[in-house]
Amino acid sequence: MGARDETTTARSIRLRVEGLGPVVPGQHVDVRLTADDGYQAVRSYSLSAVPGGPPLVSPLADDEVELTVEELPDGEVSPYLVAGLEPGDPLEIRGPIGGWFVWHDAQPEPVQLIAGGSGVAPLMAMLRARSAGAGTAPFRLLYSLRDPEAEYYRDELAERERSGSFSVARVWTRRAPDGVTTTIGRLDAERLASLVFPSSAGASFYVCGPNGFVAAVSEALVGLGHDPATIRTERFGGV
Repeated sequence: MGARDETTTARSIRLRVEGLGPVVPGQHVDVRLTADDGYQAVRSYSLSAVPGGPPLVSPLADDEVELTVEELPDGEVSPYLVAGLEPGDPLEIRGPIGGWFVWHDAQPEPVQLIAGGSGVAPLMAMLRARSAGAGTAPFRLLYSLRDPEAEYYRDELAERERSGSFSVARVWTRRAPDGVTTTIGRLDAERLASLVFPSSAGASFYVCGPNGFVAAVSEALVGLGHDPATIRTERFGGV
C-alpha cells in the first residue's frame, strides 16, 4: 500500500489486490472493515487509477488499483482510510464492480467528463487511461469545486493540460483562486452550454458527484439537446 494527500481531508491510496481481474476505468470497489467486536461497515469507492492508466508519480502494477477517499466527519470507514491505514494493513476488497459507468479506449466519440467535488475520482481514472493509451478521442473535463483547496490532483491535471492530452474547465461555487476573474456560483444550464461539447459533436457524457449536482446537470444537458442515452451518471449521497 502507498498513499499521498490530495487535500487536507482526502488522500489517494494504492492497494495491491490478490486475484485482481480485468479493470475498466469508471469501476468501483467495496471496502469492508471489521471491528474487534465483529461489527462490520462497507463502503463503495470509485477507482481513481487502474493498471494501464497510472498517475504521473509511478506506474501501477497489474495487481494494483488506486482509490481517492474523502474523509467524512461522521464516517465509519473514510476516517480510517484517510488517517489510520498504514502500509501493510490488510483490507477486505470486493470488486472491481460496474459495467455501465465505464470508458473503453476503443470508443471513438468525444468524451465530456463533468465532476462535482470528489466525483472527479472515477473520471480521473478515465483521463489517466486516455493519456496512457493509444486512443485519440477528444476529452474534456468540467470540474465544479467549492474553492481552490478542494481540488484533487491539482498538479497532475495542470501537467496533463500543458501536454495537450485534454482540456479542463473549472467552475468555482464559493471562492475562486486569487487573480482568477470568473463568475462564482453553481453550474447552471447557461454556463454548462458554454463549457461542454455541443449536441452536434455526438459526445458521450460521464457525470459524477452528489445527488443534487448530478440530477441538475443531467436535466440541463437534456434541455440543451443532448441525447439522454449518451449521458451516464454516478452519484452519491451527501456532499
